[in-house]
Amino acid sequence: MPTLRKLVLFCHRWLGTGFCLLFCLWFLSGFGMMYWDYPDVGSADRLEHAQRIDPGRVVVRPDQAYAALDLDRPPSQARLSMFNGRPAYRFRLGRRSYLVYADDGRPQAEFPRELTRRIASNWTGQLAAAAHFEGVVEEPDQWTLGGARALRPFDEYSWPNGDQVYVSQVTGEVAQSTTTASRLGAYLGPIPHWLYFTPLRKNGPLWTRFVVWLSGAGVVVSLLGLVGGFWIYAPSKRIPYSGQKRWHMLFGLVFGLTASTWVFSGLLSMEPFDTLTQGPETGPSGLLRGAPALGSFGKKLPRTALGQSGSLRIKELELTEFDGTPVYLATEAPGQSLVIPVDGDPAPEFERTRLVDIAASAADPYHIAEARTVESYEAYYIARHGELPLPALFIRLDDPQRSTFYIDPKTARVVASYTTASRWNRWLYHGLHSWNLPWLYRYRPAWDILVMLFLAGGSALSITGVVIGWRFLRRTLRPTLTIPR
Repeated sequence: MPTLRKLVLFCHRWLGTGFCLLFCLWFLSGFGMMYWDYPDVGSADRLEHAQRIDPGRVVVRPDQAYAALDLDRPPSQARLSMFNGRPAYRFRLGRRSYLVYADDGRPQAEFPRELTRRIASNWTGQLAAAAHFEGVVEEPDQWTLGGARALRPFDEYSWPNGDQVYVSQVTGEVAQSTTTASRLGAYLGPIPHWLYFTPLRKNGPLWTRFVVWLSGAGVVVSLLGLVGGFWIYAPSKRIPYSGQKRWHMLFGLVFGLTASTWVFSGLLSMEPFDTLTQGPETGPSGLLRGAPALGSFGKKLPRTALGQSGSLRIKELELTEFDGTPVYLATEAPGQSLVIPVDGDPAPEFERTRLVDIAASAADPYHIAEARTVESYEAYYIARHGELPLPALFIRLDDPQRSTFYIDPKTARVVASYTTASRWNRWLYHGLHSWNLPWLYRYRPAWDILVMLFLAGGSALSITGVVIGWRFLRRTLRPTLTIPR
């Protein structure tokens, strides 16, 4: 046993020297992750920057606009919004997006620099003349990593106040927007925390493997330290060290377990185990909403639907199908929308009884075991920033996976789903890594205080480890590095 204990401590000493630097990076950047996200342009941002649709200028029917593209297949998505001060349809077919103006029916196939400059200017609310053209971005840079690849190349513009906007030459839409503050926040949080550095992250498979193996090794190192620390402390009930070693062991005994679980749950964020992230095999996801049959919207044209929107300032009008019937989904902002059937009157949401019926039909041969309305966040449906919609419709099936679904009745979309395996992932990843417990979020700043306390403890544990490791390496390598006289 003494030999095994020495081996554990020896491995931890050598491996921990380097990994404590990495842990310092992860723990210190964790403070930034609490409040800053990586810059991203999502649907909420697009709605915030969009203009209100002018119904009087929508004169072209959606089927006429699509016919102008001369495509041989129907679109998978269709929506109406303002583009460059004009109402325009956007049709999606596969991975391609097409734009046709709703005032004259002409497609916009290319997006020259004069146009992308105006788009960027409208997004920031600043003068186009003040914009500096930074160039065409064809390869990923620090702010266009990940999912933006299909939209390249970009025209990049900047303003004296630090605003930067990337406009896609493929779709004419803003693909990325950053400010001085958002870039600083990213460097303090997500970029070091995710190791989101351009030379590494631009190669997605390499970045994934690197982070997975590094996190896995970090789990081993942290557990070695935890086991070694208790092995030393348990027999004598005292810490046989002084100085930095004593502080390191104290921090390890108090915060070591949390450090290990944080590294392990961070590993799970990379989804190395497919079984923990697989979605339900059955469910209503594919049946709630369907691809639009554009000809069926002739009974109620978009301008008529916009006239029924009441006090909402509609910025996007989505053409879709619900339970086989054509409907418009008129949206001003997230959570502020209206369902406008082609045959029927506007409603604030889709009929919940029909949502349940569709879910029951999709579950066949299984049945719905539970259906209820969720009015406040709960254990499996929670968001720190309130981005998940409320109320939501909860559906649980009696299938072998015990599949559950949360459906937004305003949009008829499944916004969260779980199986037996993914419920484990919810606690092992989100629960351990973000501590997203309903009662902690409900009584903030309780969550902030607790997370900051343990981040500070993990940082102190790592910093003392770096000091000890540096001293150990200096003593060990000194004879080798000494130049004989």
